[in-house]
Amino acid sequence: MENNPSSSTSDRKLVERNRRNQMKDLFSKLNSVLPHQSSREGISRPDQIGEAIDYIKNLQIKLEKMKEKKSNLTDIVRSRTASMNMELKSPQFKIQQMGSVLEVVLVTGLDFHFIFNETIRVLQEEGSDIVNASYTVVENAVLHKIHCQVEESVNGASRISEKLKNLCQWSVA
Repeated sequence: MENNPSSSTSDRKLVERNRRNQMKDLFSKLNSVLPHQSSREGISRPDQIGEAIDYIKNLQIKLEKMKEKKSNLTDIVRSRTASMNMELKSPQFKIQQMGSVLEVVLVTGLDFHFIFNETIRVLQEEGSDIVNASYTVVENAVLHKIHCQVEESVNGASRISEKLKNLCQWSVA
């Protein structure tokens, strides 16, 4: 087969035309994502690329500032949450006896799940029959209500109260 010089020249021209069209499409895509200015067509391609570089660098700086701001805000939220948890560090309880019914209200932080179980254990050890137990979560605190049947003795509520005080002091230590 004979090499035709006009065929190879036309092949090169076709390849070059395709390359230019591809570059034109890429420049068009680049310009479409940049903020629009009044007369972008009058700017040379190297200047357009320079503007794109500057724009991308500014976006990177803004991104770093936003990451730093997010980190600072996250630290503030963590410290506030930690201080709120410190306020509820020691569980609190209130016992009220009305005849043979004993109501125990226990307020704990979110991470004091075992205190509820220990409170139930103490109540059962003291001979209480638990009728109802419920809880409500409010922000970073858990409010437990326990209703029990107890003997109508004066010492029952005070004994339970003393044991729960010791339990709450032990859980914080």
